[in-house]
Amino acid sequence: MDFSVFNLSQFEQANEDEREGLAEKLDNTCRDSGFLLISGHQVSDTVIQAQWAAVSSFFALPPDIKNKVSAPYPGYPYGWIGPNREALAASKGEKTPPDLKESFNGGPLAVPKGISDRRAYEFCYQPTLWPELEGFKSAWHAYYTEMERLAVRIMAALAEALGLKSDFFDRYIQQPVSALRALYYPATVSQTQAGQQRAGAHTDYGSLTILLPQAGTTGLQILHKDDWVTVPTLKDCFVINIGDLMAIWTSKRWTSTLHRVVAIPDEPARHSLAFFHQTDWLSDITPIFPKNHFPTVKSGPYLIEKFKSTNS
Repeated sequence: MDFSVFNLSQFEQANEDEREGLAEKLDNTCRDSGFLLISGHQVSDTVIQAQWAAVSSFFALPPDIKNKVSAPYPGYPYGWIGPNREALAASKGEKTPPDLKESFNGGPLAVPKGISDRRAYEFCYQPTLWPELEGFKSAWHAYYTEMERLAVRIMAALAEALGLKSDFFDRYIQQPVSALRALYYPATVSQTQAGQQRAGAHTDYGSLTILLPQAGTTGLQILHKDDWVTVPTLKDCFVINIGDLMAIWTSKRWTSTLHRVVAIPDEPARHSLAFFHQTDWLSDITPIFPKNHFPTVKSGPYLIEKFKSTNS
């Protein structure tokens, strides 16, 4: 299959006729694969490089140092989640060996007041456990902020692709409970356990994911028409995929595609950055096209149940 590259800046600056055509192509991509590559994103390369440097320094630390910011109990969302702690395929009911990865995770940069569901504060608004690593927190905050801005722009483009006003999703993302995850996949050995992957087959839970794979690496695959297809890593492009909430919103007109990071024997280590854009905790995700009778789900509770299913 061909992966579509969508130039976001070109879309935003296009005249009405061009914009309509580009929106139609975006709709078709979201229907077909749910994955696309975004160029024209306007994210500062200085911010990106600072984030790569920060997370690379963290993952290079000895395990006993990283353990100081380890998630304190199963289901705690932030800090370091070390090896053999997560199996993403469990979110789809598949039992597999633990994924061959470790991660550092951080949540929203500000904590709003007045959310009636206390679970929001007990889960998404728990403190991020910051390592004592010079420049790490500031680099992380800068990158997270850029991802929040980019997500707003992408959501506006997606609204137009659905034939809606560009501000349709704005009321659902006033206090998004998004998360940023830095991933480290150690070099693989010649043989892994049966069914074990760097990241097991899963769909993402929120509205969309903004992924930045390490340049020159491979392994991300999507299930497309019963075949596993490798997603390319292109210079100056983010990989965007549709999440479960967006699939529900569109009555599965758009697909939340099953994907994985495959464990190829004797592959070198790999890093990636994943920003999981999630609507406000209490937002009701009611299908825009209700003819297929998909039920309404609430953003936060859906997220917490999915996350806890994958952590041991």
